[in-house]
Amino acid sequence: MSSFFGELIGTAILVLLGDGVVANVILKQTKGNSSGWVVITFGWAMAVFVGVLVSSAASGAHLNPAVTLGLAAAGKFPWNGVPPYLAGQMLGACLGASLVWLQYQSHFAITEDGDAKLAVFCTSPQIRSPFWNFLSEVLGTFVLIFAVLRISSPQGGLGSLDALPVALVVLAVGLSLGGTTGYAINPARDFGPRLMHTLLPIPNKRDGDWAYAWIPVLGPMAGSLLAVLTHRLVP
Repeated sequence: MSSFFGELIGTAILVLLGDGVVANVILKQTKGNSSGWVVITFGWAMAVFVGVLVSSAASGAHLNPAVTLGLAAAGKFPWNGVPPYLAGQMLGACLGASLVWLQYQSHFAITEDGDAKLAVFCTSPQIRSPFWNFLSEVLGTFVLIFAVLRISSPQGGLGSLDALPVALVVLAVGLSLGGTTGYAINPARDFGPRLMHTLLPIPNKRDGDWAYAWIPVLGPMAGSLLAVLTHRLVP
């Protein structure tokens, strides 16, 4: 149970700070309005840093189904631990997204752009092309999971000292590879908030673009397995 709650709380903080920086940049009349992509990528990197820092002792700070899948496939994490970790991550992502909605209530109310409101919660492609969008998520997640596999302990976890290097990897992925799809690289981070966008009473919102939602779920999973294969081939 401590591992489950570690994943839940860590992922909730990850999404609260990550989706929070997006809200701060794109919703109307915030202090950070229109401050740009670099602020978003730094904000997400710091979100990962804090999430890993606070949950590393309890669960090893996976905070991402692609990380859990990759560590299990690499033999660094038991397969029977996967379901509770995924459950904690998904519930934590929903909780974090709900807290962002509460934090920015007034700004959601005065923002007319439905696409901007959706973007607070989940990713979308700049140019919609399923094959290339999928490949973007595969490559971005490959870089993340390959780095995590090189950093993680034999027991399949990240310690508090690993928070900074993992955050820097996420920053690098966002700055270099995130311009195509918004770099979900985490199925829970995208699916949970997308679900909450659909369920929460957000004024003048658009649909959740569920036709695209499979890409930020399956793309990271495929990228994770590719990283495991590469990890095994590289001594």
